[in-house]
Amino acid sequence: MISKVRKAVFPAAGLGTRFLPATKASPKEMLPLVDKPIIQYGVEEALHSGIQNMIIVTGRGKSAIEDHFDVSFELEHTLEMKGKKDMLAAVRSISDMIDVSYVRQKEALGLGHAVLRSRELVGNEPFCVVLADDVIDSEVPCIRQLLDVYEFYGASVVALMEVPKELISAYGVVDAEPVPHNGSQNRLYRIRNLVEKPKPEDAPSNLAIIGRYILTPEIFDSIEAVGPGAIGEIQLTDGLRHLLRSRPIYGYRFEGTRHDAGDKLGFLKATVEFALQRKDLGEPFREYLKGLKL
Repeated sequence: MISKVRKAVFPAAGLGTRFLPATKASPKEMLPLVDKPIIQYGVEEALHSGIQNMIIVTGRGKSAIEDHFDVSFELEHTLEMKGKKDMLAAVRSISDMIDVSYVRQKEALGLGHAVLRSRELVGNEPFCVVLADDVIDSEVPCIRQLLDVYEFYGASVVALMEVPKELISAYGVVDAEPVPHNGSQNRLYRIRNLVEKPKPEDAPSNLAIIGRYILTPEIFDSIEAVGPGAIGEIQLTDGLRHLLRSRPIYGYRFEGTRHDAGDKLGFLKATVEFALQRKDLGEPFREYLKGLKL
């Protein structure tokens, strides 16, 4: 019987240097896309995929994340007294629906190290990893799409996206063969190898790994086995390559739009896209944009 995925791990200990000075005293994960912090989009995606237990890997200066997902008695009391029921419901909705645990990553020693820090909280069961920088807008949550594959095959699954050749060196890239899956052609792949940030001429494909993973617990031993790389960081890609020796790994080219909210331009594009989708803001914002002399 295939074990159910119950927990999602959110690595959130990075310094967010690309957004300085805004991130000097405030976590990058708390930068707002319209009126919700980046990390909340990932948490809601996990929740809507059927996962309620969130594990957030934090570091120094990240207490605002803990405060955001905690109960705010003073704020809730004030909103209740003023009869602002809609705002009260919005504030309560997340903390009421999820269980959040925190573990510290004292030094940012790579994504693999961040995942390894969650080992005791995850235990010996499959889990999801969500990189909050990748905000994915899709009809069916991206995590749910990956879970459907995991529940069919019982193996680790990573999210894939086609990337132009000139941008491929910014990603982990897979060498993979297509697999027909439940009538879904050209979306599911069985991975043969993974390469971290290859030169465009050396990339085995144009399929890049995006920040959503369903991982079986064997990944922890694989991460420990590979250890730190050349720059002293422990990379998740290296751990996945080691896992491939003994376990199959699949890649799924998800349906939806990925926004790189860890990049200034990507963050601005995501803000515009999400604002245009809002019932309360979309129409007046669209009219404003039409009036700009571009």
